[in-house]
Amino acid sequence: MFFLIATILLNVVISVIFKLFPKYKIDTLQAIVTNYFVCVITGCLSIGHIPFTAANFHADWLPWALGMGVAFICIFNMLAYSTKVDGITTTIIASKLSLVIPVIFSLLVYHEHATMFKIAGVLLAFPAVYLTTRVEGDDHKPQSLLWPVLIFIGGGLLDTTMNYVQLHFLSAPADQSAYTIFCFATAAVTGGALVIVLLALKKITLQLRNIVAGICVGIPNYFSIYYFIRALNSNVLESSASIPVLNIGILAASALTAILLFKEHVNLLRIMGMATSIIAILLIAFGNK
Repeated sequence: MFFLIATILLNVVISVIFKLFPKYKIDTLQAIVTNYFVCVITGCLSIGHIPFTAANFHADWLPWALGMGVAFICIFNMLAYSTKVDGITTTIIASKLSLVIPVIFSLLVYHEHATMFKIAGVLLAFPAVYLTTRVEGDDHKPQSLLWPVLIFIGGGLLDTTMNYVQLHFLSAPADQSAYTIFCFATAAVTGGALVIVLLALKKITLQLRNIVAGICVGIPNYFSIYYFIRALNSNVLESSASIPVLNIGILAASALTAILLFKEHVNLLRIMGMATSIIAILLIAFGNK
């Protein structure tokens, strides 16, 4: 249970830092790339050694780590572009609704038991996410469903892949930490290459405040992913329940933090969304009891 709670809280911390980016005019790309390098360094310090060994380069999970590292960069860019084109609310809904994909995968592929209560919790996740992220007076509609659909599929497949790799390759804590560091290293190299190209084309300039922001994000970001893997491996909940609890928990906690710290407007829809989120979490997590 510690890893579940820690993952939720760390994601809230990251959300708060991102919320401050516009105030300090932070270039998101530079901060995110820096964040990935910081994640690698933090991971190595955390485990007490550098995991880039010959054995790990021949590990069964290596192709998955490389693929997920690239996916981190791609999905982040889709999130950024969708926020610009379709708006924040639409992007958040598409991102958080993706939790349905790994849940369905676990139920169908791993044949985890599904009661009417658990199914009801999954279905209730849709209105819970929508109501929690709904902003009063926000009648903006996306010009195209392309980017929200890509985010929905990409985020869902990423969570599903993480769950699959954990179940089949990451039973040992040493492999879990090494896998996490390899994912971030791949993302760092991929993002770093993009930054170098943009610098060569004189599209961007490096600024110290962006690097500092990346450092502030990188440390909690590493532990949020590492604890996420540990949470999946803790067997506190079935895999079909862990990811929904984490996603909806992060969403509800982030919304509450935004209200308390940033004085975001509270309306009836948001209150209903938080209540619905709690009910959905209980149904998904304990629907088999």
